[in-house]
Amino acid sequence: MFWFILLSLILAAFVLKVLDKSNKFPSIKHKKLAANLWVEESQSEVDYQKQIRKEKINKVIRYTIAYTLLSVAAFFIIFPFYWMFATSVKTAEETALYPPTIIPNEVHFSNFIEAMTKAPFGTYMINTLIVGVFSTIGTIVTTVLSAYAFARLNFKGKEVLFSILLATMMIPGEIFVITNYTTIASWDMKNTYPALVLPFIVSVFYIFFLRQTFRHIPNELYLAAKVDGTGDFKYLWKVMIPMAKSTITSILILSMMGTWNAYVWPNLVASDKDMLLVSNGLLSVYKDVDGTGQIVSFQMAAAVLVTVPLIVVFLLMRKQIMNGVSRSGIKG
Repeated sequence: MFWFILLSLILAAFVLKVLDKSNKFPSIKHKKLAANLWVEESQSEVDYQKQIRKEKINKVIRYTIAYTLLSVAAFFIIFPFYWMFATSVKTAEETALYPPTIIPNEVHFSNFIEAMTKAPFGTYMINTLIVGVFSTIGTIVTTVLSAYAFARLNFKGKEVLFSILLATMMIPGEIFVITNYTTIASWDMKNTYPALVLPFIVSVFYIFFLRQTFRHIPNELYLAAKVDGTGDFKYLWKVMIPMAKSTITSILILSMMGTWNAYVWPNLVASDKDMLLVSNGLLSVYKDVDGTGQIVSFQMAAAVLVTVPLIVVFLLMRKQIMNGVSRSGIKG
């Protein structure tokens, strides 16, 4: 499904680009200017009207194809969220029906209350907030300092070291999980907050992401600051961080969302029920009457409770995220 959505988006962008290049006719906004040019070139009014109609048809075709592809991609993106919510308000019997019902026969919002009361929801939320806040603070500190060093400071072997750092992004994440778990187990840190926080405080991608933004800041500012006697940390705090505020905000949001969605790592290092996070805690406690299976409706209700805060944060902070992405770039 992911590749189908990606292919639809690429095709939509390609159609817009190709048809836009093929549109060599004057736009309607410049009708008077185009009319004058056609008169100067001794073209008849009939020919000009044909060109205008051709332009309109070309525009309709272009946007019809593009928005059709975008609508298909949007459907496959939005439908899983709808299915999650629709299942969360169904009864246990209705979730077992085959074929499944697209629209719930009965709506039971009480499933959300059951999802919160059958599990220590407050404990999971507190654990997630603690891990999220400390891991995000650690990520921001390591990312800012590393990105500043690679972007602005000059030291021997900088490019080689940064290339090695980027090369680690090609290593499968499962290998890091194994080595991290071995380290945590050897230090006897399981079922502790440091075990949940430490693996998330460094991200090579975020370092590269912020480094690109720092490199776009004119070097003349740094040289002028050094002439005035400004130290590196003061220049970082007073100049670099304010100018890269959008990118840092994006990293902060994405880091917090990554911690909120973490599932595999908390399952490995937190077996104590008092140390579970919302992502794995809520989805592991719902059993049916005889204890042989999980109630799907309660699971989906728990998934909605976990997902809604992320959607709200994204909608509120989408401008900051887009600004950070647009300012980072790839060149430099």
